[in-house]
Amino acid sequence: MVDKKDLDAGFTGTPVEPPEGLAKVVQWAASGVKREVHAVTAGARNHPHTASALLLSIGILAFGFGYLLGRSAVESAPRPYWR
Repeated sequence: MVDKKDLDAGFTGTPVEPPEGLAKVVQWAASGVKREVHAVTAGARNHPHTASALLLSIGILAFGFGYLLGRSAVESAPRPYWR
């Protein structure tokens, strides 16, 4: 017969054995990402003007970079002979 304690292990949220191998690396990476996201949000909460200026600057740079890439793609395209 199956032990009741073994059946409850899947529903309690705590695994029977600690993660090993790839699962351990993924869990460690996920906790690192969570810490970094928390640090960024705390910094943005403490310095809202700096965060908004930084986001605006990144947006302007991304738009300019995309514009330049688009212009270079148009200029390098073969032109029809009637133009």
